[in-house]
Amino acid sequence: MASALARGWGDPVLCTDVVPGKAEALVAELGGEVAESNAALAAAADAIVLCHKPDQLGAVAGQVGGAARAVVSILAGVTLDALRRTYPGVPVVRLMPNVAVEIGRGVVCWAAESDASDDVRALLARVATVVEVPERLIDVATAVMGVGPAYVSLFVEAQVDAAVRLGMPPRMAVELASATTEGSAALLAARDFDTLALRRAVTSPGGVTARGLAALEDGGLRAAFQAAADAAVPGGRR
Repeated sequence: MASALARGWGDPVLCTDVVPGKAEALVAELGGEVAESNAALAAAADAIVLCHKPDQLGAVAGQVGGAARAVVSILAGVTLDALRRTYPGVPVVRLMPNVAVEIGRGVVCWAAESDASDDVRALLARVATVVEVPERLIDVATAVMGVGPAYVSLFVEAQVDAAVRLGMPPRMAVELASATTEGSAALLAARDFDTLALRRAVTSPGGVTARGLAALEDGGLRAAFQAAADAAVPGGRR
């Protein structure tokens, strides 16, 4: 996700990574510099973006050594309270992006109780639609937008498989399904996200869309998405 954000912004980066060669590869791609340490990075940056593993929170904070001026966290499950305890006296922001930030079409859920930062908001708005959510709902939001690209990919894949089985060439099927998904999302936004109205606009009584929707309902589409949400949200129903 760190690389996706960096590629979306397209600016030279100042970064570190515990995996040998990974930070160097990103700098080679985008320009910038590999910091000699996390402390050096924090001392040189107006804000640091935490993209490490959640269980490394304390260890990385110890390496930063109090040099951070502001902290932006995309660490799953790490609360604002935990960030404030770990980085006392420093403005902290908790958010979660999805991978489409890489092409400037992402979604970022921003924990509403984060310390205000117009500069961070402006930076995120360059690569994503930023949606403010109560922190108590950020895991639910992640189960919608964070995993969403994978779910959409599976949805398109399923449509392609069905079309191929009926004789369509795979490349034609994936182009049709992908473009239709993109256009439908744009139309839904243009119609104020009224999913029911859009479905009704497409569906004629007894027509092919009505029959297809009935088959999806009979196949348990809604139940499958509910089960997926319950599986993705910590403490969700099992």
